[in-house]
Amino acid sequence: MNPLYLCVLQAYERRFPTCPMIPLFLGSEVLSDVTSDDGATRVVERRCQVRVDAPQFLKTIVGLDYAYFIQKNTLSRRDRTLVIQVHNQTYNNRLIVTETCCYSVHPENESWTRFEQSASLDVTSLFGFETIAEKIGMKQYIANIQPEEVIEFYLRELMSEGVTSIPRWITLGSQRNQQQRPVEGLKLSNPKGRLLTM
Repeated sequence: MNPLYLCVLQAYERRFPTCPMIPLFLGSEVLSDVTSDDGATRVVERRCQVRVDAPQFLKTIVGLDYAYFIQKNTLSRRDRTLVIQVHNQTYNNRLIVTETCCYSVHPENESWTRFEQSASLDVTSLFGFETIAEKIGMKQYIANIQPEEVIEFYLRELMSEGVTSIPRWITLGSQRNQQQRPVEGLKLSNPKGRLLTM
């Protein structure tokens, strides 16, 4: 499936404040939501609560059943990118978890959406359980990587609601006189309910 970029962004937004398809994701709250004066950039910062999936003895020693992460989403309508940066807030003096994801229009075909993802886990001090924590963290991360499945679920939901196009943001005019104008997006629906890539 090569979904259209603007529809992927709309589907991504539906994951919040919580997503039943990601059981470890317990919920989120918006800390800030800022859009630039020209509307080209939007930055949303969320605090997300995640259930810790670890052996009970480790959760007891550490004293934690869930953790908080800060997520910063930077949408550039001009560059047609969404960059998602995540880092842990809980126990950030003992372990550092970071993740960066980027959704963008594929350079070879505007109908395709490119997704890139990287993550790191650095356990500095966890009461002698550093190696165990790293193994559990990596296992949990790999088991819960499913951005494509989640996006496809919400894309199908959009289509079932009759969403057939999403306007594309553009800026017209000179440096002194800029204005926004929506441009008709590409069609999404077909009789069999599959996503079209035009």
